[in-house]
Amino acid sequence: MSIARGFPESLELARRLRSTALQIFSASPRMWAGPGRKVDSAEASEFRLRREELGLAPLVIHANYLINLAAPDDRTRALSVAGFRGELERAAALGADFLVVHPGSRRESPIEAAIDRIASSMEQAARGLDLGSLLILVEITAGQGSAVGSRIEELREILKACAPLPMGVCLDTAHLFAAGYPIQTQEGLDRTMEAIGREIGMDRVRVVHVNDSKAAFGSRVDRHEHLGLGQIGLEAMGRVVNHPALAGRAFILETPIDRPGDDWRNVRALWRLAGVQWKRPAGAPATQSDGFPARRRVARAVQSQTR
Repeated sequence: MSIARGFPESLELARRLRSTALQIFSASPRMWAGPGRKVDSAEASEFRLRREELGLAPLVIHANYLINLAAPDDRTRALSVAGFRGELERAAALGADFLVVHPGSRRESPIEAAIDRIASSMEQAARGLDLGSLLILVEITAGQGSAVGSRIEELREILKACAPLPMGVCLDTAHLFAAGYPIQTQEGLDRTMEAIGREIGMDRVRVVHVNDSKAAFGSRVDRHEHLGLGQIGLEAMGRVVNHPALAGRAFILETPIDRPGDDWRNVRALWRLAGVQWKRPAGAPATQSDGFPARRRVARAVQSQTR
């Protein structure tokens, strides 16, 4: 949900979409917020009160994309530590349940050294802060470039290295698929969930970003697509949403908005995958039943050629 009109308005946007949980940024995701960027206390109080009234839970905050806790160069790492501390402070002020962060890029350095830097950076950023019930979630990545965290085993080692901090994991369906985990089949999804349970523990998985993928399986490219229009497909996305290992998790959409109404079309698709009837928001334009008629036919043609 956008915070362009203030934090409280993001809750109203979620309410109008008939969402039960939401994810926001606490500042611009592609600019350094600066060490002094705080949340106004009155706005934070209004936000907390209104969220309680609406019963929206959990609240997920996604950290700035520029943050690179694995950076080998001192300047980027210092900016990242300061930036992540600001994220922690704002998340705590807003009463967020989870703060999702990408592990970062190791550049040319060994993976073991990168994981050590991630742990050290997080410890520095959180030093002296009262995080309350806030849980830091490391997100699995697609593995693009030298990104850390595209393998389940790497997430396991990050959690071990960050043991003193309240930590968990955020899965992303597009990232798993692009990283080479075959979640597009029932057998592949089961094997992936078993591996996560074995290496990390399913109790550490708290949020799932539900995104179809424009990029091909195993491509290591991070490109999100509307539900059912990507390379994963609607049937496979339904198996993810209903997998017993993921029961009780927060499912968050990070799908694109290419035209007005794409946000509620994807929300509707997600509810329907979960077997819940979802009513169109007031003022939303009427469309054909599937929401993405022309593009769905193209997507199916592409999928049939790539299988």
